[in-house]
Amino acid sequence: MAEQPVKRLRITLVKSAIGFSERHKKTVRALGLKRLNHTVEHDDTPALRGMLSLVNHLVRIEESE
Repeated sequence: MAEQPVKRLRITLVKSAIGFSERHKKTVRALGLKRLNHTVEHDDTPALRGMLSLVNHLVRIEESE
């Protein structure tokens, strides 16, 4: 059986976490985002999707292969 290629997600911080809860700030840092317009790539996993659903108002998500 051929394995499916792992989907990657490009995540960009587009809005500051200032003024939001400490939980949101820690989630943004755990994603590896350090400043506005900083972009990171992660494998698409259920845990990552859960983190992104919490801070979806602060980030832009793009799928890449």
